[in-house]
Amino acid sequence: MTTAAATHTYRDDVGSRMGMWLFLFTELILFGGLFIIYAVYRFKFPEQFSLAARELDTLIGTVNTIILLTSSLTVALSITAIQQGKKHLSMMLIGMTIIFALAFLVNKYFEWSHKISIGIYPQSPELLNKPPGEILYFGLYYVMTGLHALHVIIGMVVLVFSMVFIAKGKINQQSYVKLEAGGLYWHLVDIIWIFLFPLFYLIS
Repeated sequence: MTTAAATHTYRDDVGSRMGMWLFLFTELILFGGLFIIYAVYRFKFPEQFSLAARELDTLIGTVNTIILLTSSLTVALSITAIQQGKKHLSMMLIGMTIIFALAFLVNKYFEWSHKISIGIYPQSPELLNKPPGEILYFGLYYVMTGLHALHVIIGMVVLVFSMVFIAKGKINQQSYVKLEAGGLYWHLVDIIWIFLFPLFYLIS
C-alpha cells in the first residue's frame, strides 16, 4: 500500500484545461487591445490605411492563411490520433504542423525582407516621408504581425515538446491533456491570424 501511494501521480486534467483557457483569455486581451488601437486609427485615416495596404502582397497573406488553417487541422487530427492510441500517427501529424509553421515563418521572412529592402520599416527615411496614416499602418503592421510571429515560434516549441513527450510515453491514450493544451494554443495562433489577414491585406 505504501509503494502504491508513493508511485501514485496526482492529475487534475480539469484544472489544467481551465488554466490553459485562462491563459488564452489573457492573450485575447493583449491582441484585443491592439485591434482596438488599429480600429481607432483606421477610422481616423481610412484612405491612407487603404493606400498603405496596397503595398502588401495579398498572395503571400493568402498562402499563409491556408498554411495556418491546414496546420490547425493537422494538430486537431493529432489529438484524435493519440486518443485512439495511434502514437506514431499522432507524432507524424504534429511533425506536419511544425513544418507548416516553419513554412509560415519563411513566407513572413521573405515578406518582411522585401519591405525592409525597399526602405519600409519603422523609423526609416522612406517611411517617415509618407503621410501619418501610412506611418501608423506600417507601425501596427510590424508590431502585430511580429508579435503573432513570436507566438508562432512559441507554438512550434510547445509542439516539439509535445512530440517528445509522446515519444517517451508521457502523453498517451490515457493522458493527453498536455497535447490538448498545445493544440488550443495553436488554434489561438490560427484565430489571431484570421483577424490580422483581412485587416492588413484586404482593406485596400
